[in-house]
Amino acid sequence: MSDDDAAFWASLVRRIQQGDREAETELARQFYVRVRPMASVQLHWSDAAVDIAQETIVQALEALRAGKIREPEKLPAFVLGIARNLINNHKRKEAQSREILERPPARPVEANPDVARLDGQQRALVRAALARLGSVDRQILLLTLVEDRTPREIAPIVGLTPEVVRTRKSRAIKALADEIEALTRMPRPDHVP
Repeated sequence: MSDDDAAFWASLVRRIQQGDREAETELARQFYVRVRPMASVQLHWSDAAVDIAQETIVQALEALRAGKIREPEKLPAFVLGIARNLINNHKRKEAQSREILERPPARPVEANPDVARLDGQQRALVRAALARLGSVDRQILLLTLVEDRTPREIAPIVGLTPEVVRTRKSRAIKALADEIEALTRMPRPDHVP
């Protein structure tokens, strides 16, 4: 890194710590275009890359406002370190989500009378629709519907804020309903027109 680069980053950090909103916008502009492709590649072009890029910027700004950077001239390494942590956490949570899908529910399905009435075909349909959702949305739904957790309890598990969990839960429920509807309209393989 050149002396000019180091001076630029140190200046940007000072301006953010002084409450300069334009400096915050500059940080977002500089790093969103670096973090999103990095996350996309590591997460196999998952939609989560956008969320991780945004969350990286949010966490970096919060840390800078609180004065938590020791070497302001090394801002890129600091921000990319946040991104790497978020990506690794996402991968870990994705693996946990797969585990949740594969293990039996915490309470017997039959304990819920509405679910108990579902026949095997309907259960398979719901599983297929769930499999089509993104891993984070699927995990949020499973933690909500199967384990009866609140957005505040789910937030640290998926690495999002409770507000984002609520929003994603609502979108995931709608997406699940749309997927089920789409799957029920698909012709059966044994159906001859």
